[in-house]
Amino acid sequence: MDIAGLPADAAAAGDESAGGANGPRRPFLSVWFQCCHAYGRMYRDDAGTMYAGRCPRCGARVQALIGPDGTSQRIFRAL
Repeated sequence: MDIAGLPADAAAAGDESAGGANGPRRPFLSVWFQCCHAYGRMYRDDAGTMYAGRCPRCGARVQALIGPDGTSQRIFRAL
């Protein structure tokens, strides 16, 4: 499938945003942003200490720390 603005060989080049079968995937958490009634993602940082993201509409910042007493939940609600 060709998508306008995305090079056809992005997945083969290992582009993380392409999420192809051969490219690396970046861990994320799903977030429901109540401020704008929109879904978004928080991505894990390179150090592996937290997930961070922004509301796709208003840009409000959210973060979730990673720790030993954490949760296996993958979907969250940001107030």
